[in-house]
Amino acid sequence: MKELIEEFLSYLSTVKNYSYNTLLAYQSDLKDFIEFCDPLPADEEEAFKKLRKYLEHLKKKGYNPFSIARKISSIRSFFKFLEVEKRFNTSFLLFIESPKLPFRLPKVLSLEEIEKLLNSPDLNDPLGYRDRTMLEVLYATGLRVSELISLKLENLNLELGLIRVLGKGSKERLVPLGDYALKFLKTYLETVRPHFANEKSKNFVFLNRRGSPLTRQRFWQIIKEYARKCGLEEKVSPHVIRHSFATHLLQGGADLRALQMMLGHSSLNTTQIYTHLDYKKLKEIYEKHHPRA
Repeated sequence: MKELIEEFLSYLSTVKNYSYNTLLAYQSDLKDFIEFCDPLPADEEEAFKKLRKYLEHLKKKGYNPFSIARKISSIRSFFKFLEVEKRFNTSFLLFIESPKLPFRLPKVLSLEEIEKLLNSPDLNDPLGYRDRTMLEVLYATGLRVSELISLKLENLNLELGLIRVLGKGSKERLVPLGDYALKFLKTYLETVRPHFANEKSKNFVFLNRRGSPLTRQRFWQIIKEYARKCGLEEKVSPHVIRHSFATHLLQGGADLRALQMMLGHSSLNTTQIYTHLDYKKLKEIYEKHHPRA
């Protein structure tokens, strides 16, 4: 079974072009499942029974519906792969139901909160200037944190004010930079980055004090530190800034299809969640101002 999982992950990587982080998630989910199943199911009937027991086990352990749904999705994909390879009959999957997921609107910062966060770093400190530049670029482009920290110098076209982004599934897209982000980025590259750069930098745009590219975890910590500083601790993460970028653009009149392209969503359905946020805002305005609301 472990060899089959390796084959499956290789298929996701080479044929489906799944990102490294997605592959890690699949690997973790399947490892957890086969460890629970020991001994492994030998046929369809046994696989069905073990999968049902596994779902009950996850519920007892207190996993939330979103985590359970993700694990079921990973297991379904794996068994479907085995069926295509003619190694397993997966008709039993028809009788496995994913949990009903509550509809969750993403957290979003207001314009005032974004301003507070952006103004938090100390611009007299080189690391503070780097942090402000990263926050400006993140809010100006809506990049995922993995896309931000993996930016390289050759991805930047400062003359046109564009960033070439390698997103999920190794799909490329061009994202425009606003004037504020462009100004900070130019100054950072000219006066700050040279202080950190060395042979370890490998053309990465954003570096730590030792000249290495930042990790996802470190940038997450940096954002949390600034959030605490300006009283926004509960609400802020890199993805919240991405959501704020999308929501503020849509509220300003941006086209949904253009927003989809900038965010790097493969489906417009994913982008449409932001219309719910916009409708929520409209409802608040209506209730506040209409005499018979």
